[in-house]
Amino acid sequence: MVSKEMELEIRILARQGMSIRRIAHELSVSRNTVRKYLRGEAVRTPESRSPGRPRLLLPYEDWLRRRLAAAAPVVLPATVLHREIAAMGYKGSERSVRRFCASHRPSVPEDPLVRFETAPGHQAQMDWGEYRLGRERIYAFVGVLGFSRWLYLEYVESMRSEVLVACHRRMFEAFGGIPHEILYDNMKTAVVRRNAYGIGRHRFHDDLWDLAKECGFRPRLCQPYRPRTKGKVERAVQYAASSFYYPMVTRVALEGRTPEVEEINAEARLWQYGVANVRVHATTGERPIDRLEAERAAMTPYMGVVPSAASDRRERTYPRFPIQRSPREYDAILQEMV
Repeated sequence: MVSKEMELEIRILARQGMSIRRIAHELSVSRNTVRKYLRGEAVRTPESRSPGRPRLLLPYEDWLRRRLAAAAPVVLPATVLHREIAAMGYKGSERSVRRFCASHRPSVPEDPLVRFETAPGHQAQMDWGEYRLGRERIYAFVGVLGFSRWLYLEYVESMRSEVLVACHRRMFEAFGGIPHEILYDNMKTAVVRRNAYGIGRHRFHDDLWDLAKECGFRPRLCQPYRPRTKGKVERAVQYAASSFYYPMVTRVALEGRTPEVEEINAEARLWQYGVANVRVHATTGERPIDRLEAERAAMTPYMGVVPSAASDRRERTYPRFPIQRSPREYDAILQEMV
């Protein structure tokens, strides 16, 4: 069976000299169907199909429409609706109900994307990225200042709470101050129990809470199931992975080796100061480094210790390649840039 439009198309292609085999292939129909239409033989189309038996769902369709509309934006499962109309006398299959619901669910417009901007020095956002490095796993600690979009990036071998605290201290040093609040995901090293002391009053991890009390920032949690709440840092994690981590690791792989964490962090520092924080940000239209001064003027100065990364205590040597430098050479270049 083909439609009237396809029948007309078959005749037009035949007039253009196209063979029956080619027409059948072009329109995805059988060659016998093409022959019948070209010979003028009657072929039943959907328009000529007999009405068939009455649909069992027909008496309940109006009720289903009202049921779906009244429940919106909640999506009611077809299994529930089938159970409800079966109690009303419906004898048909659940599959029929499922097909009907799929084509009649009221469209619910998505909430408009409103970019949440903060004042200078008010908020930073923090999140982890997780990657495979050879046979091991490596984690990216990413922090972003909300106003300037200044990005801090560091790679570590663990997400333990003591590592999280040490990364915070190095981040504050790089920021040049401490923001009024830091927004986190619902990770175990940040929060032990949500709403433990009432709505919005969470029980934070002891190590993070001690750091917050010492440095004077307020830890906050993003809303569950609302990933856009901390969209700044999530985009930063994706940006760091696509613009730095994967290009760097795959480039080193061409040399037949896997980079060490110290080497990755050495190049990451150069990338932050030479690429990420000097580019024109797509949202603000300005460079993070140009907006950082306003952030630092509004933040609390950081007076605490700045621990070195645990891996920095192990002196390593790297094979010499034309594009390869040791971490100390990277640090020297970084000091010249700053």
